[in-house]
Amino acid sequence: MCGRFVITSAPAALRQLFGYIEQPNFPPRYNVAPTQPIPVVLVENGARHFRLMRWGLLPTWVKDPRGFTLLINARSETVLEKPAFKKAIRRRRGLIPADGYYEWKAVDGRKQPFFIHCADGEPLGFAALFETWVGPNGEELDTVAIVTAAAGEDLAALHDRVPVTISPRDFERWLDSRGNEVDAVLPLMAAPRIGEFAWHPVSTRVNRVVNDDEQLLLPISAEEMEAEVPKKKMVRKAAAGSADDGQGSLF
Repeated sequence: MCGRFVITSAPAALRQLFGYIEQPNFPPRYNVAPTQPIPVVLVENGARHFRLMRWGLLPTWVKDPRGFTLLINARSETVLEKPAFKKAIRRRRGLIPADGYYEWKAVDGRKQPFFIHCADGEPLGFAALFETWVGPNGEELDTVAIVTAAAGEDLAALHDRVPVTISPRDFERWLDSRGNEVDAVLPLMAAPRIGEFAWHPVSTRVNRVVNDDEQLLLPISAEEMEAEVPKKKMVRKAAAGSADDGQGSLF
């Protein structure tokens, strides 16, 4: 699964890597969340373009988005059959520039966030599927979902799903949908190789979407992790069958 991610590379560096025509200037984002506008690279008329889309895909056949589940991820194993994705996988494939993402692991009964990134520090290209939803009054909304796969042996220690990342050498193959065929891209929808990613625990401040600063990426120690655990209130109960006159009570 991928529910939060990070974009910290300079806009010029991302433009050079992904090869889109536009020259957008945008600030670093340290806590990108669903429903927010996110950058998507796609091909139109033979050229790559940069577009902002809402993270959370809406299929074209949805009548009222208020009653539809937010589709932030698309499982690679079922995209060819699921009504929400089976057209997009053939005709509307994109790439989402990123520098890492967050995942939560259960540790001692609580969820500890981890920041996951390329071991070599290079930017990522998440595999994405997009649709343009048209409302009853003709309004248009570009929406997108990140493709996920079963985690490999190493990343499975954090979560059983991972976002599919496309290598720069395969950008063209993933984005090319002129033939309406998917056989060539099916092998690309796989988990990263073992050792390709690195990760470390980070502060639970990332749990709140309003927190969006570079401190979120810093590793924290075991002591700091322990300090973030909410302290439970201790309540003294009277012994069963005994009367409590309030004498000596702490509360």
